[in-house]
Amino acid sequence: MQRCWILLGMMGAGKSTIGRSLAEEAGRTFWDTDALLVRRMGRPIPQLFRIYGEDTFRDHETSILRSLEPADAVLATGGGIVIRPANWTELRRLGITIHLDVCTDVLLERIAKSRKKRPLLDFEDWRERYVRILEGRKPLYEQADLQVQLGDETTEDAVRKILTRLKETDLA
Repeated sequence: MQRCWILLGMMGAGKSTIGRSLAEEAGRTFWDTDALLVRRMGRPIPQLFRIYGEDTFRDHETSILRSLEPADAVLATGGGIVIRPANWTELRRLGITIHLDVCTDVLLERIAKSRKKRPLLDFEDWRERYVRILEGRKPLYEQADLQVQLGDETTEDAVRKILTRLKETDLA
């Protein structure tokens, strides 16, 4: 049976970067919900948030999930996809959920260095806001089928760690 490997985690966890490498290493297709949304809506994520607001953005995110079918794919998701219960139904339908559990210090360092615009962090006290968002989402991420603890290892090492965990748990 075909099942997606679905990467969940906070902004900066490396879902897209690791997902691309994981898909390549495992001979799977790579999908990214943010990229699918941008393609559908014709605007970058920050513009979508600014023009339509977070609720409408989340509606489209759910619609993207519903449009997908289980496949031999790796699916990188947006960090907030876990906040809607309906999305969990879709995620479980599509495959195996994998939480990339990256330590907070590494996440904050990555976000600080990133040039990527993050609408939810467009505030002067973005670090405090980030930690609050993380604390709110942590129990949701912990519902994933698989938890993979990551630090600042290379993408290749993270991919190996995920593949090892999938094999250990017979989810591969």
